[in-house]
Amino acid sequence: MNNIWKELFSSQNNKKAQEQGGLFDSSIPQGVGSRKDAQVRLQKDLMENMVKIRAFSQNTSDLLDRQIEVSGVKVGILMCEGMINLQMFTQIMVRPLSEVSIPNADGEAVAHWVSKNTVFSGDQKEFFTYDELFTFLMAGFVVLLIDGVDRGIACGMQGFNFRSVSEPSTEMNITGSREGFVEPVRINQTMIRRRIRSPSLKFEMYPVGQKSRTDICLVYLTDTADPKLVQAVREKLSNLSSDIVLSQGYLSPYLEGNPKSPFSSVGTTERPDTLCAKINEGRIGILVDGTPFALIVPYLFSEHFQSMDDYSYRPYYGSFIRLLKYFAFFLSVFLPGLYVAITVFSPQMLPDSLLFNIAASEQQTPFSMMTEAFIIHLIYEIMREAGLRLPRPVGHAVSIIGALVIGDAAVQAGIIGSSMVMVVALTALSSFVVPSLYEPAAVLKFVFIIVGGTWGLFGISVGFVLLLCNLCALESFGIPIMAPTSPWSAADLRDNFWRSSWKKLGKLRLHVRNRLLIKKMEINLEYPIPN
Repeated sequence: MNNIWKELFSSQNNKKAQEQGGLFDSSIPQGVGSRKDAQVRLQKDLMENMVKIRAFSQNTSDLLDRQIEVSGVKVGILMCEGMINLQMFTQIMVRPLSEVSIPNADGEAVAHWVSKNTVFSGDQKEFFTYDELFTFLMAGFVVLLIDGVDRGIACGMQGFNFRSVSEPSTEMNITGSREGFVEPVRINQTMIRRRIRSPSLKFEMYPVGQKSRTDICLVYLTDTADPKLVQAVREKLSNLSSDIVLSQGYLSPYLEGNPKSPFSSVGTTERPDTLCAKINEGRIGILVDGTPFALIVPYLFSEHFQSMDDYSYRPYYGSFIRLLKYFAFFLSVFLPGLYVAITVFSPQMLPDSLLFNIAASEQQTPFSMMTEAFIIHLIYEIMREAGLRLPRPVGHAVSIIGALVIGDAAVQAGIIGSSMVMVVALTALSSFVVPSLYEPAAVLKFVFIIVGGTWGLFGISVGFVLLLCNLCALESFGIPIMAPTSPWSAADLRDNFWRSSWKKLGKLRLHVRNRLLIKKMEINLEYPIPN
């Protein structure tokens, strides 16, 4: 016992040293978060286990422990405050433990009775190390430690609060499901299982992050997904070196093919039906505990322009909407640069009446066309960011003030031309048509403003070719994201720029997707996948 108390006091001295030397001193182990001191087995002495647990956790206030006697044997109960269902804990665990009578009871007899003769929860597991103990505790399990037994029993009784299932905020639709993913990963699993009632649907769960121990879940169909692709995703995620994982954005860099591209080769969705459709095509979904967004790999560039509503409309209208999205994305990237390039270097391309109006509005402005376009688009991005981060009522007010007051005042003061305001408005509206591509579009429009103002239409053409080459060179696990456009496959365009009828898609879509993806994986995954 003396050694135990020495360890406890040593832990307290380390805590004081941390306070004196700095809060984030990496040279000092931060309790069990370092996972070094906790990689030891439990002891048979209950008191020794309880003291070490308190030492590892540094007496955190949310760790609750209680010792009771079950047939004369001491049993320690540990839980995290606010993480369990107290009613379930009282009725299903406390009452049976207090009422049971085991003849000639010892530690092993009580452990055998708890493990074999009772069902405290559907998720009941045994563990042997302090590391496993803390992993279960932080996940909302109730942990039982029995005196005389060198193992523990974890019972799942999660009861923490979470946001209810609601309509996705980033992927709105007119027809179809109104359900969106929520933060708990197991709730998201049930929404997927309800839609795919197949024994081939597989969930693989394991923790990532040295300190956060965040649960991530791979979702795929064993009879559809290529085993090489599944193994490649596992290897990519095994290289994750972050101490803490709080959202899907922590995992995306490890799954992307080329980090030098402005476009991501990893898709995200907030809709269970979208994820189910993708994994039915041989893709792999990745659920992250604590975030309502799921990752999709591999992900094609054309899928940014698809939505669930496209498959509810009639084919001709769905195809029209999809082509409209392509046109809107083109405007959001190239319109400001084209306007600057034409007005500065090639004004003869404009009608005379329009050219005279532009010249009259720009005559009073003190800046060049390129500088004016850069400034006004930068102001728009500032107003958009302010509207997003502020509380919703205040954000709407900021947007209205920015659009009406600042825009009109800038024109009246002669800072910008009225035609430039129209270009900004059209660019902003077009950028919201494809929200998943807003980030690259917002950056690329500034690049093309500078290129168009410096080299004119020639610079715009060269920039477009370079951008297209970058897209065609980008791969996701050996699969070109521009497929089936590059490499060209006319047969696979049934659901690309336009949408065929369900009579064709219902028979051929799965076959076509597998032929497109798996065939290329068989070619490309013969070589090692770059890290």
